[in-house]
Amino acid sequence: MLNFFLTILWCAVGYVIGSIPWGLVIGKTFFHKDIREYGSHNLGGTNAGRVLGKPIGVLVIVLDACKALLVMILCHAFTPSAVPFAGLFVSVGHCFPVFAQFRGGKGVACGFGYLLGLSLYGFGDLFFSFIYPVLIFFLVLGLSRMVSLSSMCAMVAATILSFIFLKERYVAVLVLILTLLVIFRHIRNIQRIIQKKESKVSYIK
Repeated sequence: MLNFFLTILWCAVGYVIGSIPWGLVIGKTFFHKDIREYGSHNLGGTNAGRVLGKPIGVLVIVLDACKALLVMILCHAFTPSAVPFAGLFVSVGHCFPVFAQFRGGKGVACGFGYLLGLSLYGFGDLFFSFIYPVLIFFLVLGLSRMVSLSSMCAMVAATILSFIFLKERYVAVLVLILTLLVIFRHIRNIQRIIQKKESKVSYIK
């Protein structure tokens, strides 16, 4: 029973830390811009890169990924069994942040941080859980130049690999939930992809 309540507590911690909107904080603090009013209107690193410049976009992506890693590192120090659940709720907080009127990002950077954290703490395999999905992301990005499509393909690949290679089946289910969340956040992108109107990154050759 105690472990159950500790898991709930760490999920709440994950949600709160995931709700820190780095794209919004950096945009308003240093550029006096709310990036939700420009581009794709979300707080993710891709939109931050469009609005504030590519270096800032990369910084936001790294900071968002580190949110998941930070929570998982802290959780592992006190309640190791709660790590997969706490890390997942970081992505939930990022997508629906309490500090930004629940208007957040799409969970991709946090998702990759989550996959890395799973592999670091023995809930996943470094190659199958993290490296291969990252490689698939860049492969699809190079072919399509669409970050949205690349993100969804990478997460779907992570889910498939998790069900094939992970012994802990519940962790694979959590990865599936994360993937469904990412796809849900990309519904408008999917519509634009079908209509062949989706934005492409111009610096990918």
